[in-house]
Amino acid sequence: MKNNLQIATLGGGCFWCTEAVFQEVKGVEKVVSGYAGGHAPGKPTYREICSGLTGHAEVIQITFNADLISYEDILVIFMTTHDPTTLNLQGADKGTQYRSVIYYHNDHQKLISKEVLKQIQNYYDDKIVTEISPLPVFYEAEKEHQNYYRENSQQGYCSYVIAPKLSKLRKLHADKLK
Repeated sequence: MKNNLQIATLGGGCFWCTEAVFQEVKGVEKVVSGYAGGHAPGKPTYREICSGLTGHAEVIQITFNADLISYEDILVIFMTTHDPTTLNLQGADKGTQYRSVIYYHNDHQKLISKEVLKQIQNYYDDKIVTEISPLPVFYEAEKEHQNYYRENSQQGYCSYVIAPKLSKLRKLHADKLK
């Protein structure tokens, strides 16, 4: 089977959570945690991002094989494993760095993003506030933020915040898992 590799860039709160979710999805080749969408010059650091002053969001870049999973399916998983109705808030994580955002890479992704959000809205009582924007510069996060859940699953945040998201993923999207 040929590799039809594509990239999706998504922010749904803490990147440790979204990274852990997509590392379990069939067709996903690689997930890289990082930052995008800010206004501060130069490559931001985690500490700067956490201040909320740079304007960057914590995001992940997903490299996926579109022959095995579609961009639409990636977005449906994304939209159902975080709360896309809370502005700059995911659980206890508050600030613009935790906003719900889809950064599209081309016009086709933009079109699919808008369509998926329109369809998903029917499943939520509150209005979806997920931002859809063209991909700005993506900055890879520091090494200690890559594969975070896999390397720190016993840590408190992982047990209380990430593990329930993974349970939701496994329940809602069992057919899409590795």
